[in-house]
Amino acid sequence: MPTSNIPVIAIDGPTASGKGTVAHKVADRLKFHYLDSGALYRLTALSAIRRDTPLTDEHALAKLAEHLSVHFSGPDILLANENVTQAIRAESVGNMASKIAALPAVRQALFSLQLGFRKPPGLVADGRDMGTVIFPHAQLKVFLTASVAARAQRRYKQLIDKGIPANMEDLLSDLQARDDRDTQRAIAPLVPAEGARLLDTSNMTADEAIEQVLKWYAEIK
Repeated sequence: MPTSNIPVIAIDGPTASGKGTVAHKVADRLKFHYLDSGALYRLTALSAIRRDTPLTDEHALAKLAEHLSVHFSGPDILLANENVTQAIRAESVGNMASKIAALPAVRQALFSLQLGFRKPPGLVADGRDMGTVIFPHAQLKVFLTASVAARAQRRYKQLIDKGIPANMEDLLSDLQARDDRDTQRAIAPLVPAEGARLLDTSNMTADEAIEQVLKWYAEIK
């Protein structure tokens, strides 16, 4: 099957909007492959932290991104066969990933890697530029968002449930800073793709959001 004929559902949105949960469940329901593009930047950040690679060395960071050995196994993320699902969710990794994502050389290094996830029978890809840059011809594009307050509350609950201390004011400030970086960066800023369906999940459950995306996909098949 030509790659262009393999269906893609692109789900973009800001940090902690719930797009990862929705995309993963939609992929599971459709038996599609799944790409968490944000994880690729977090994996690059984790690799950089472990190697003491500074943010100022864009070339070295791009090399790390280019040679990532990553595999998604259900909800687990493997880096060179090491399960780093929890490690990449650390706030320090997320903050560095957001800064790394603004570097053109890193984004270019990850471009081909992301395209490689498009395999039969289909792909659900979530991130910030899936519909605008990586898969501009996706069959369905969704821009999934929620208020900063709702996202901070979700992140707070996630951290507390995992036994990780959290401060609501710090989370609100962090999310706003990430939103500003993501929407204002010169390369692939976070914006709804042309033709994207807008889905505000501030007052929706994850299941409701999943059903809405599946309904939209069924309408265009």
